[in-house]
Amino acid sequence: SIVRSYGIPEEFPQEVLDSLDSIPEEVTEAEKIGRRDMRDFHTVTIDGEDARDLDDAISLTFENGIYHLGVHIADVTHYVKEGSLLDEEAKNRGTSVYLADRVIPMLPRKLSNGICSLNAGTDRLALSCLMDIDEEGTIVNHEICETVICVDRRMTYTMVADILDGAEAPEEYKDFVDDFKLMKQLSDLLRKKRSGRGAIDFDFPESKIILDEKGRPIEIKAYEHSAATRLIEDFMLLTNETIAEEYYWLELPFVYRIHETPDEEKLRTFATFLNNFGYSLHLTNHTIHPKELQKLLEKIEGTPEEALLSRLTLRSMKQAKYSTVNSGHFGLAAKYYTHFTSPIRRYPDLQIHRIIKECLHGNMDARKTAHFEKILPEVAVQTSALERRADEAERQTDKMKKVQYMEHYIGEEFEGVISGVTNWGFYVELPNTVEGLVHVNELRGDYFVFDEAHYELVGEMTRKTYKLGQTIRVRVTACDRYARTIDFMPAVYWK
Repeated sequence: SIVRSYGIPEEFPQEVLDSLDSIPEEVTEAEKIGRRDMRDFHTVTIDGEDARDLDDAISLTFENGIYHLGVHIADVTHYVKEGSLLDEEAKNRGTSVYLADRVIPMLPRKLSNGICSLNAGTDRLALSCLMDIDEEGTIVNHEICETVICVDRRMTYTMVADILDGAEAPEEYKDFVDDFKLMKQLSDLLRKKRSGRGAIDFDFPESKIILDEKGRPIEIKAYEHSAATRLIEDFMLLTNETIAEEYYWLELPFVYRIHETPDEEKLRTFATFLNNFGYSLHLTNHTIHPKELQKLLEKIEGTPEEALLSRLTLRSMKQAKYSTVNSGHFGLAAKYYTHFTSPIRRYPDLQIHRIIKECLHGNMDARKTAHFEKILPEVAVQTSALERRADEAERQTDKMKKVQYMEHYIGEEFEGVISGVTNWGFYVELPNTVEGLVHVNELRGDYFVFDEAHYELVGEMTRKTYKLGQTIRVRVTACDRYARTIDFMPAVYWK
């Protein structure tokens, strides 16, 4: 019902599926001609255990003080031709949608899980960004080229994280342990450099909802980022920045991923709120440098109010979006940024690949330039909107599954943190990221008034307060999976 309420297309039209008949199951010898052969390089994919659409692979060597990093991205545009039925369908979807119990792909599974997926042990076509990085973390040289690769191993985040933590590697991965250590070394270097310029690193505990075979939630746990997820993130960020910078200076039509400077009024409200916790924000000329927010996140790390203030920091910022005008990425403190690394699941990446390939083949003439200048503004606006739709559907699905999970705990008590305060009550977040409302009517023994300036509910007679970041024990009283709400009440009343 959530999927349909957002108008997300579930099935592919038959004519789109029929058009797949002309696409081979395996890469042919003819398709490899003219490409750089990188099949002898040690290459791995690192993804979640349940990932099926593997669109990025990594190779890395180190010699004479230089890291040679290869980020190999599935060459989806080789199969999805501009203007084809497949292309129009992908554009209408804009993005793959990852829900708690299913994935609604942007491309049919024959492509996303098949010929376009960088599956281990099979030859695959890729668009590769080959970067030479010195020991300061600076790119000294780079090249973008069409390649043919063969992934040696399909690794999972869990397995790589365990190996980096010192666990013994399974026999089939022992030849790659040094590769992972080298990747970690480069990742740390890149992260330090990015942090030095002021990039904001939000490390929220995300929730992972475990379902049984019938789709019922049986466990909700915090999903922490590991060294393995970070190194892939660092390499993808570097690749996206490198490509955005090159094409910015080529002055060609392009799609950038931008994140604008936060709104001044929102920042002032947030800064006032922070004062309640003893923190301050330094605004210069009515604006802020991302380094200021980075310093704040460092100060609150490990404090009881960390999760709350991190979320409020995020809410004070604007949403990232696609644009044909490069105005930089505030959160990453990056002058140039784009999305190149996920063409299986994001339509803007597909268009970026097309522009790059036209340049590589020497076809970016005045006619092609005019064509992209005409179509890209609409692509940027439409895909930004479709991304919002997917995010909202994912949020609503997670909320519903959390309500469904908590139905089994009505009457039970939990300890949580007050995560939001309003004039109708306050929200409490449990350690597993489930959030519920304590309605003001449940606060007996006094009449509580909302103090908007301090985000507190204050008892008129007793001066008892409920405020953001406060730890509280609550009892689950009701769950409504259709309204997607959970109701709590204070477990113990004060006297």
